Amino acid sequence: MGKIIVAGIGPGSPEDITPAVLEAVREADAVVGYKYYFQFIEAYVRVDCECIDTGMKRERERAEQAFALAEQGKTVVVISSGDAGIYGMAPLLYEMRDERLEMKDARVEIVSLPGISAFQKAASLLGAPIGHDLCLISLSDLMTPWSLIEKRIRAAAVGDFVTAIYNPKSHGRYWQLYRLVELFLKEGRSPETPVGYVRQAGREDQQVKVTTLGAFDPEDVDMFTVVIIGNSQSYVSPSPVREGRKVFITPRGYYSHPSLTGEGQGVGPAIMNTSFRTILSEMKHPDVPTWRLWPLLHAIHTTVDFGMEECLWMDDRATEILYNKVADGSLKHIVTDVTMAAAGIRKGALERLGIEVHCYINDPRTKQLANLPSLTGEGAGEGPAITRSQASMQLAAEEFPDALYVVGNAPTALFEICDLVRKGKLHPAGIIAAPVGFVHVCESKHAVKTLRHIPKIIVEGRKGGSNLAATLVNAILTYDDAPNLRAGRDV
Repeated sequence: MGKIIVAGIGPGSPEDITPAVLEAVREADAVVGYKYYFQFIEAYVRVDCECIDTGMKRERERAEQAFALAEQGKTVVVISSGDAGIYGMAPLLYEMRDERLEMKDARVEIVSLPGISAFQKAASLLGAPIGHDLCLISLSDLMTPWSLIEKRIRAAAVGDFVTAIYNPKSHGRYWQLYRLVELFLKEGRSPETPVGYVRQAGREDQQVKVTTLGAFDPEDVDMFTVVIIGNSQSYVSPSPVREGRKVFITPRGYYSHPSLTGEGQGVGPAIMNTSFRTILSEMKHPDVPTWRLWPLLHAIHTTVDFGMEECLWMDDRATEILYNKVADGSLKHIVTDVTMAAAGIRKGALERLGIEVHCYINDPRTKQLANLPSLTGEGAGEGPAITRSQASMQLAAEEFPDALYVVGNAPTALFEICDLVRKGKLHPAGIIAAPVGFVHVCESKHAVKTLRHIPKIIVEGRKGGSNLAATLVNAILTYDDAPNLRAGRDV
């Protein structure tokens, strides 16, 4: 009885052919395969070995020739690039064996030897992009209807799978890869998602590139290219580049880089990361600039309210501008209207960045000042008594006029901030406006919008609260984690 060994010869480089495959090729009486691939194994073939090569799209003929030789008692090796079981010859040979057994009593043993697949080789060159759940999709509709391929593409996008793309493009199939990118973006994958692609992996004219889903150009791809699209956790490493190119990583969750989460990723950061990925997949408009997306993710995470997409208002690049003030050391103080807002700001972040939080609501001077007639009217001693929130802002303006002012409870505090700014007594680094309630809340937020020269983040309408105000501050303090969507630092 003869034997057919279906062997994956890897992507093309000699070092990527397994010892088991090389041994099979050396012992073969005959080798059958697509003629292009013989160049990779010819050095290992016996002199008396019969080599049968065919052109492209002749898979069935190759299989029939292999069976004809094996039925003569020969050991036949059928070669496939990569792994023979992944878009290769192995399934066809097993199917054909069953068919031949039904037709005649001709028994041929089949052995399948694994090989390094093209997507594995491409992944190793890109870094570690397939560290979590992944799927493979071929864009060739030669034997699979496009409607089914598109269904699989949507499932991969919705399921947040790392996705490796085979047969991405050819002369006759030029639009399918464009459609795949369109579907991934439509189904919520961020334009910032890393994309790596490798042409001729493991061969002399190998090319390795890393970009983003939003910047990816399908025209830079051909039929010899494997494309890998990351998931919502994937990122491009901030560490030094590998051999002149960026490193693409999809973490499994065992560890997070200390520069991102401190000593390592604990339970809290891991849960927050998972929550952020869930939020991103369910947002109506995830394709917003990072400076808007980052506080949005924090706001939705804190409130479980996707309405934040509609009511969270901010000046252009407000998060980025405020973080830059933190980074350059010009923002060292934060003032809150109530202690609950102060309590929600991450202590680890404040310590790490050298920032102090101040709240005057329980200061004895505030209580004394609130019992006096208004000091902010046109004349001292005129007007009604002021609230403690107003008094606390007056005291803060005297001691920290350039702080970040954070209001999560009292609209009167926000009105007081506006009044002090207009009188030149206060010039905040920024304002977080999130008072909550039914009386004068909306009006106070309209008022603060008039302070055009101050970067602001505002929760419009009646919604707000100290927890929301605090989480928006946390978004600012961790904004350097935003490009890679690495939530949870200092938790």
